[in-house]
Amino acid sequence: MITAYDVLMAQNVDEAGIDMILVGDSLGNVVMGYSSTLPVTMEDMIHHTACVVRGTKHALVVGDLPFMSYQESPAKALYNAGRMMKEAQCDAVKFEGGEAVCEAVHKITAAGIPVVGHLGLTPQSVHQLGGFRVQGKEEDTARQLLQDAKALEDAGAFAIVLECVPADLATLLTHSLKKAATIGIGAGNGCDGQVLVCTDLLGMSGGFRPKFSKTYADLHTMITGAVRTYVEDVKNRTFPKKEHTFSMADDVLQAIQKDASALH
Repeated sequence: MITAYDVLMAQNVDEAGIDMILVGDSLGNVVMGYSSTLPVTMEDMIHHTACVVRGTKHALVVGDLPFMSYQESPAKALYNAGRMMKEAQCDAVKFEGGEAVCEAVHKITAAGIPVVGHLGLTPQSVHQLGGFRVQGKEEDTARQLLQDAKALEDAGAFAIVLECVPADLATLLTHSLKKAATIGIGAGNGCDGQVLVCTDLLGMSGGFRPKFSKTYADLHTMITGAVRTYVEDVKNRTFPKKEHTFSMADDVLQAIQKDASALH
């Protein structure tokens, strides 16, 4: 799994053979410039998810439900999950939480909408969690993660994202589930699958990159270098060259030159 937020990225990762694309509410940070995911709206998520769907031919597309689109009640969660499926035309929805959201998971899956859960570091609850930190390192929190995962599976979730969870715990949790697949991000290689944010994987930013992310390319250097060269070419008038321009017939040019001269 990889994130994507627009049609071009969707086309690229789909062509590369990715199995699942997550249109995460991380677009709040990556695309919209917010400091967290909390300001992201349903309209934002539907817009970007629809863009990704239009650029995808093979991968399963999962649309994230943003903050306060499902916490109010199971009925509200079902309504917004239905909006995501109808308006964005994605294949599944994802939202954060364990036992507390299982009634919503059950209601949504009963309506025929596939659900991906999300446990561990849940960015929408970052203030409650005390910041961006690994979850499940203590015995009580580890036990709660196991209970939450089992509850999500029983409620009908077909997959669960495990974010910033100790690798041993994530492996144990994966083996404890009978049907639901686990998708790790900062949770070791014992999960059934992995997810990364596309801009982290591609090295598109010169800023912070999380410890759990592997950078497979350095597009930041390539992009900034290419733009600097373009700026220099324009200022030096070495771009555009003849092969980048269009021509016109000499007789037409001569006639227009006369008209242009007359304007002076």
